[in-house]
Amino acid sequence: MSLLSFLLGEKKKSAAVAKERLQIILAHERSGRGAGQPDYLPALQRELVAVISKYIKIDPDDLKVHFERQDDLEVLEVKIELPDTAR
Repeated sequence: MSLLSFLLGEKKKSAAVAKERLQIILAHERSGRGAGQPDYLPALQRELVAVISKYIKIDPDDLKVHFERQDDLEVLEVKIELPDTAR
């Protein structure tokens, strides 16, 4: 973000902000945590439900976040069950 953007109050789109947050979280996790499930997953799941709920009414139980580590590969899987939109 440039200084001019900051001073003029230019707002980023929520998708861009969410992407930056995920990049920061993943970079932090890769920087030296041990094996196992990261402790940020419950908070990440709550934030994702809050953001998605702005646009679509979903049940928090319809969103699942899963983290898996295999050797040098880390996978963050997000599954969202969207409501039936039949009219």
